[in-house]
Amino acid sequence: MTTPDENSRRDLLVLTAAWLAGLVLSGWSPYDRATWVLEVAPALVALPVLWLTRRHYSFTTLVYMATLVHGLILMGGGAYTYARMPAGFWVQDWLGLARNPYDKLGHFVQGLVPALVARELLLRVFRLPRGWLVGFLTVCICLAISAFYELIEWWVALALGQGADEFLGTQGDQWDTQSDIAWALGGALLAVLLLARWHDRAMAAKA
Repeated sequence: MTTPDENSRRDLLVLTAAWLAGLVLSGWSPYDRATWVLEVAPALVALPVLWLTRRHYSFTTLVYMATLVHGLILMGGGAYTYARMPAGFWVQDWLGLARNPYDKLGHFVQGLVPALVARELLLRVFRLPRGWLVGFLTVCICLAISAFYELIEWWVALALGQGADEFLGTQGDQWDTQSDIAWALGGALLAVLLLARWHDRAMAAKA
């Protein structure tokens, strides 16, 4: 029977292998190299942080695997740019949408995964009692993260000018920023309202 520490090490090894493969494949010949760097930057920052903090705190397998998927979504967006992601065009044609929706998937997961991370930290590290307050704080944290990411996009646009168009990926939508935050809110609410029991079981197994 494996110990929680062995499980977390295994989870991180799987995440690392998947991300390294994703970085190689997405970075081999991306549509725009600067956009690729900007899109995969969160994964490049998160990976060493997860390894450096593992001895002091390790997350549940649920969080690690959700983080793995989030990173691969970022890398896909970096390879093609979000507005040109082929899978997004398939969904666009299937649903008859006016634009490629792949970036909305990215923002939905940008709400869901940080929600799982925040909820776990609030419960396991800060020892808050389960209830509405944890859910409320989790959603607030995710909205703050989403809004801050939109500020980063704005700062990049100011710094790079036209060179930031691929990174912004607004596709001519004047409400793109607001809808991005709304999709992140949807992901956070899904984590808090529908995944809470699954998450609680994962944390109980971790204890």
